[in-house]
Amino acid sequence: SSFLQGDCFPCPPEGCPMMGHYADRFPDKLKRENQKYFLNTAADEPFAAWRQKVFIKLSGVKKTRGDINLVFHDTEGHTKEYEIANGDLTQDEVYTKYLDVEINPKNTTKIEFLWNKAVFSLLWTRLGAETVNIVHGEDGQR
Repeated sequence: SSFLQGDCFPCPPEGCPMMGHYADRFPDKLKRENQKYFLNTAADEPFAAWRQKVFIKLSGVKKTRGDINLVFHDTEGHTKEYEIANGDLTQDEVYTKYLDVEINPKNTTKIEFLWNKAVFSLLWTRLGAETVNIVHGEDGQR
């Protein structure tokens, strides 16, 4: 549950422990017995995923129903869309979510913000993103 809630995010200054061939780079972690490891995996090959924490602050004049998504684009033309929030959205609210993104942050060329207002919302409702911050889990960089 700590891993899923983001308590292990971002990696400590010495880096996140590695399994397999590079496990010996973390000798302090190897001293423990029955050590549990958790990792992020994607649904498709090569199954790599990078933990990122997203903060989106909304601003505007009204509350509305809808959803907010981010689309990650990489240097090879791949895209992947992730839902950040849905339902009742309120101005001055900060929405936070941990994502296991299947696009390497080092190859990300752009991140697209998608705002979808529910069809039955009033047309004059104005609500949008004031700020979007993304923290990469590997190095704690924004």
